[in-house]
Amino acid sequence: MWTRQNWFEGWRLFAVLTLILIGLSFWIAGMRQFEVEGVRMVIRFTARTSLLFFCFAFSAASLAYLRPNAWTRWQRRNRRTLGATFAASHTIHAVAIIWFAAIDPAGFAGATSAASYIFGGIGYGFIIALTATSFDPTAAMLGPRAWRVLHLTGGYYLLLQFTVSFGKRIPEMPLYALFLIPLAAVFALRMVSMASRPAPRPAQAA
Repeated sequence: MWTRQNWFEGWRLFAVLTLILIGLSFWIAGMRQFEVEGVRMVIRFTARTSLLFFCFAFSAASLAYLRPNAWTRWQRRNRRTLGATFAASHTIHAVAIIWFAAIDPAGFAGATSAASYIFGGIGYGFIIALTATSFDPTAAMLGPRAWRVLHLTGGYYLLLQFTVSFGKRIPEMPLYALFLIPLAAVFALRMVSMASRPAPRPAQAA
């Protein structure tokens, strides 16, 4: 629940993690006097922290089912918090991108394309929708079936988008292949979890 009075749970955890992300982003940009290179470093940094928190949130239920222990139960219990922190990280990422576009329009134009606007926009649309429906009242308004469809569709879309975004950089920087490992692990965990769950029993005839 979001009401647990503990710095490692719920809203308090979200506040601490978000403040850390904001502080580190300012520190990184400040190392380059808040000029273009510093802003681009923040973009790269928040892309990686977003990947981290997304993987924690999207793997939580599967890990708790496959390997129930203190850590996975904490992760499952704080799945909403981790998802909200992912959204906060990607909001900082968006602010840094806008900042980059403002101070270096030519460099920004060279680093983006129509595809990045389209698929990135869809990704941010899903992030907004997933975050907005991560609260009990909005989830209830949406209904369990629609909620599940939205969160599964959005989650797998973001998984694919992260894979493409990091994967396309591998030819220039082979170390980017390391970022695909947690994404592949999350996908594998979800597939194994899905396959290992018992099939629903058919309805009994009256």
